[in-house]
Amino acid sequence: MVPRPKTLPVECWQPVVSASPRALDFMAKHGIKGIIGGGAAQGGANEKVVHAFREARTRAGRETALGGDLCIGFSFHIADSVEQGIKEATPFFEENIKMFAPLGFVPGLTPAQIDAVADPKRARQAGLPTLRNAIKAGTWLIGPPELITEQLMEIQHKYPGLEVVNVGQPVGTPEAVILEQLERFSAQVMPKFKKT
Repeated sequence: MVPRPKTLPVECWQPVVSASPRALDFMAKHGIKGIIGGGAAQGGANEKVVHAFREARTRAGRETALGGDLCIGFSFHIADSVEQGIKEATPFFEENIKMFAPLGFVPGLTPAQIDAVADPKRARQAGLPTLRNAIKAGTWLIGPPELITEQLMEIQHKYPGLEVVNVGQPVGTPEAVILEQLERFSAQVMPKFKKT
């Protein structure tokens, strides 16, 4: 038995995976906040999903600014340059694809590509997504802290109701790298966003 929370109401957050109208309406009706990206789900601000989430809130009588009641997740890697970041983070990105492609969490792959993921000889020729593709799609933030700050500021401007983001490293990243990256993010990016 779980004890009743001392403080009510309790915020509830749920991953937005299918973004079906039924699921979003259920979340809106019950005041459940949404998390886009992170974990097995592709990160980044999916424009269609952000708008659909807000529309469901409106149907339930819960008006929010665009991005309100949402958390958007991003993978990130801070480095002296974008190129250095790509070089350092590509092995972690590829390991993540190896794990999640067979589970169906890498959108757009053909069965042949999913099959090739497990074979290093075939994987390079299979046309699998690259870290450069992920950066272009906005699911990864890579480069100097100033660039990552600028990208997050653009997202904040685009979605004025967004108050929460989740940043992290993909599954398979060594613990030492995760800790180093989170420390750098905390010291070099977060202070630009602290409320005054």
